[in-house]
Amino acid sequence: MREDRPTLLASLIARDERTQEEVVAGFEQCARDHGEDTSLSLRTLRRWMLGDVRTKPRPTQRRVARIYWGHSMDELLAPAPSGSPSVQVERRTGTASAEVEPVRVTTPGAIDADVDPPAPPEDSQHTLERQVAMSTRRAVRFTTFAEARNAGPEAIAQLGEEIGGLASDYIREPIANIMGDLVQAQDAVFSLLEGRQRAADRVELYMLAGVVSGLLAKASHDLGKAHDAMTQARTMYVCADNADHPGLRVWARGLQSLIAYWAGRPQEAVRYAQAGTMILEGGRGTVAAWLPSLEARALAQLGNTAEARSALRRAYNSREAVMPDELDRIGGLLTFPQAKQHYYAAGALVSIEGGDDEAAGEAVSALELYEDSDPLERSFSDIAGARAELALARVHVGEIEGAREALAPMLGLDPTLRIGGIITSAERVHHALRDPRFVDSVLASALRDEIEAFCQVSASALSR
Repeated sequence: MREDRPTLLASLIARDERTQEEVVAGFEQCARDHGEDTSLSLRTLRRWMLGDVRTKPRPTQRRVARIYWGHSMDELLAPAPSGSPSVQVERRTGTASAEVEPVRVTTPGAIDADVDPPAPPEDSQHTLERQVAMSTRRAVRFTTFAEARNAGPEAIAQLGEEIGGLASDYIREPIANIMGDLVQAQDAVFSLLEGRQRAADRVELYMLAGVVSGLLAKASHDLGKAHDAMTQARTMYVCADNADHPGLRVWARGLQSLIAYWAGRPQEAVRYAQAGTMILEGGRGTVAAWLPSLEARALAQLGNTAEARSALRRAYNSREAVMPDELDRIGGLLTFPQAKQHYYAAGALVSIEGGDDEAAGEAVSALELYEDSDPLERSFSDIAGARAELALARVHVGEIEGAREALAPMLGLDPTLRIGGIITSAERVHHALRDPRFVDSVLASALRDEIEAFCQVSASALSR
């Protein structure tokens, strides 16, 4: 277990007079000055400061970090030594200086030494070596300009890791925790695309732009901004087209179907899901099971029972043929796990006359699968949604106590997690509880009060 002391990097930055954004900008300037093709996001810097490193930093990042902060990456990520001197990071060179005692710094190709080491003799050999090093760095910068590229493969790969991390974090974190990172990531990709890159790098950037635009579409939807969500989803589709990525195109159509469904436009939701199916092109990723599941919920809401059940069968048949694709490997919000499929089936069946028992069974299956899954793969919103569908099915058959039991964990969610879909699901249960059958039910009245209190404070309200 890591010690409670802050990392050395956190100690260095705490004593730096610059903002963390300025530290990141300085790191990237240091990389450019030394001819290194790498980048650093604010999110990654904060993880480094916490020592929360899922994957080992890239060699280029480690080299620049040594130059910039004067310590190896292993030293930076380790707890700060007891009684370590107060340190500041210089703005342009990336070396370190001490306020009280000398600090050890490292220069490229040299062994750690104290600050202000004896200056080497300024002989002709030393001068030539310095000039060669300077000219080499200048040549690297010119080559970058001559190739008209504003990002190389390694920088793009780093950006991809950041966006992939956001896709995974999305299903577990409050929107407020990641919205800033999503906006920054989208801006970073768009800024790169406004420049020029090699064709292969440009395709990769469009794919990343599509993913992060999809995440922002979902975030806008979860905050109750349906128009903004649709705009971001359309941007996702354009990016998918430019990347020539069938899976992303399909995912964009599915996202549009999702937005329309929760906005109360089920017929539009059906059209988007069917449009996605038409361009699926034999894809075998989990998105192939997502589209008919989306269609089934919307059809059931329209009262098309036979077509809804047909769509559910297609969803289960697609599940049997699933072969994970690139989007599934990214995971998080970009995949459609078995548990989520049961939740969607419950949402369809609870809207079908006589489907309440089946809906309850599907909801219980979803909750059990989520309970048994890796905590990193548990979606708080889908778990809450499954609980709401279970509660709704129980209200339909008059089991108010069972409905309250199903809904209780959802009603205890922190306000920052009460996104649009969860609020709407709770309101559907509230509406069902207003059935004349329950006019004299004390339990129904109490549960309505709990739901009303829950819906008064939402994530969208907190964001205003």
